[in-house]
Formats: sequence, structure tokens, C-alpha cells
Amino acid sequence: MTAAEQETQENHVSGATVWLTGLPSAGKTTIAYELAGRLREEGRRVEVLDGDEIREFLSAGLGFSREDRHTNVQRIGYVAELLARNGVLALVPVIAPFADSRETVRKRHQANGTAYVEVHVATPVEVCSVRDVKGLYAKQAAGEISGLTGVDDPYEEPVSPDLRIDSQDQTVRESAAALHTLLTERGLS
Repeated sequence: MTAAEQETQENHVSGATVWLTGLPSAGKTTIAYELAGRLREEGRRVEVLDGDEIREFLSAGLGFSREDRHTNVQRIGYVAELLARNGVLALVPVIAPFADSRETVRKRHQANGTAYVEVHVATPVEVCSVRDVKGLYAKQAAGEISGLTGVDDPYEEPVSPDLRIDSQDQTVRESAAALHTLLTERGLS
């Protein structure tokens, strides 16, 4: 294959945004990085848009009001769609607690003809609070913070996600494999 043919083939690789939504400590980021590693081994271009990193670099200054959360989700959705339309699989492990914010991102992808997959990492709050990766549930219980999604701030579960992962019932590798299977079935992996 000539360099020009290889470049043409690479330019026709389908990108997609894969949005992993769920409560804090549900396993979204862990699953995303596991899947990213597998996809990279297969030669795919993949980026993980980690919610914490985005808040630090792209959405610094935003708080956690409904409006700020919506703005944060729209910024992430915009970047993910840009990557996806350029052949990158953008894995987005971000809570995105409000259905209308997620739907706005989905519609932007549809308007641009860009694939969008919504995954609900449906780990129960009781399991998340035991995992408590960042200590948020302990801080909320101690009264040190308020507005914790799924505890004292709303989380609107997806009604019909493309995939629902019950991460408490399977390993990270199994969760990533289930998502990989869905992407393969849709011609996106």
C-alpha cells in the first residue's frame, strides 16, 4: 500500500463519541482507560476526555450549579465531537447528571453525522459510596461538602442508553469487553 493509499484509508476510519455516564465512583473512568488500552493495541486512535482533567484545563472556574454543569457538558461534548468527526474514538467518562444536557450533545453529534454512543455505568449509590475513590461520599456524609451527584444533588439516569453496565457484577475487563463488543457490532472499533 502506498503512503497516499494508507493516508486515505486512515482518513476514512470512523470516529465516535462514547459517553460513559454514571454516579461518582461508578467505574466510568476505569472502564474508559481499560477500553482505550485495548483499542490502542488494535491500532485505533483513542482519546479519553476525563472529567476531572477537563474541569482543571477546559472548564476551570465553573462551579457545580445546574448551569455550570450544563456548560461543562457542552464543552466536553464539543471537543468529543470534533475528535470523533476526525476519526478518533473519544471516550468520555463524565457524570453529566442531566438528561437534557446529554441530549443536546447527542443532537449536535446527529446534526454533524457523527456517531454517538451513550453508556450508563449503572453502579448503585451504595456500591459507589463504598468504593469512594475520591473520598466524596465520606466528605458529604461528614457535612464537608454538599451537592454530591446522586446523594443530595440530582442524577437523571438515561432512560434508554445504548448500553447499561452493572459494574458491581463484573470485572473492569468484562465491562470494557461488553462496550468493545457494542462498538464492534456498530462498526466503530
